Amino acid sequence: MGSPRTVPPELAADAHKGDAGRVLTLCGSAAMPGAALLVARAAQRAGAGLVTVGCLDRELLALVPIAAPEALLLDLSADASAGALRGRRDDARVVGCGLGDVPRTRRLLESLDAGDFAGPTVLDADALNALRGEPERLRDARGPLVLTPHPLEAARLLGRDVPRDEPGRVEAARELAGRAGGAIVCLKGRGTVVTDGEATWVNGTGNPGMATGGSGDVLAGVLGAYLAQRAEDAPDWTPFAAACAAVRAHGLAGDLAAAELGERGVIARDLIESLPAAQLRIADVGG
Repeated sequence: MGSPRTVPPELAADAHKGDAGRVLTLCGSAAMPGAALLVARAAQRAGAGLVTVGCLDRELLALVPIAAPEALLLDLSADASAGALRGRRDDARVVGCGLGDVPRTRRLLESLDAGDFAGPTVLDADALNALRGEPERLRDARGPLVLTPHPLEAARLLGRDVPRDEPGRVEAARELAGRAGGAIVCLKGRGTVVTDGEATWVNGTGNPGMATGGSGDVLAGVLGAYLAQRAEDAPDWTPFAAACAAVRAHGLAGDLAAAELGERGVIARDLIESLPAAQLRIADVGG
C-alpha cells in the first residue's frame, strides 16, 4: 500500500508544550547510558513537547541534565514498579533501548503489564529480547504497541530465521504482528517493513551508513514523539500512520547525513542533527 499521512498534525497557534505530546522513556542503564540520551534527544527533535527520562540507574540522573537539559528526570532507581508510574499523564512511552538483557528488564515489562497506561508504547531492543519466542504475551496490551526489531531480534521473537529478501521480510513482519495481537511491527533494515498484520508499507529512505550503534535508539525516540502527537481534527494520524512517518523521517535524516558526511562517517548523533531538515523536506513536498 502507499504511505499514509507522513507529517504529524499542525499545532494550534495557542498551543503549549503539553499539546505537543508527553513522552516517557524507560531506556538506558549504567552500562549503556547513551541509549537513554539518544532516545530523549531524538524525541525532542521530532517535536515532543515534554520528554521525561525514567532513570533505572542513578548514573543516568547525573548525565541527562548535561546531554539533554530540556528533558525531565524521573528517578526509578529504587522503585520501577507499576505503582511508581501510576497516574502519570504520558501520551506515549518508549521502553527497552539500552536496558540490558537482564532479569530487571523482564520485571519491568511485567510491571508495565500491571500498570494503568493505555496509550501507545514503543518496545525496542532489550524489551523485545525479554519476550524471545513469546510475542503472544503482548496480546492483552492495554494500548497500541509498536515493535521495532532488527532481523536478529525478530528471529528471536519468532523462533526462526528472517529472510533477507523483501517478500520474506514482509511475511516475517506480518507473522510477528499477528502473533503479537495486531501490534505494529517496524522490521528494520534495508526497506524497513511497517505492518499491523493487515496494512503493510515498505520504506524507501535510508542507506547502509545507518548501520551504526544507536541508530535504532534514534528511531525509537522519533516514534515516541510522533505517537504522542495526536489531534482530534486529524483522524488520519493513526498509530500506523505515525509509525510509517517516523520510519520515513528517520531514513531521510540518514540520507541527508550521508550526503554531507559520507556513509562511512555517519553516527547516530548525526541522524538527530539531520532530523529537522528531513522533517522540513517531507513537509515541503506534502509527504
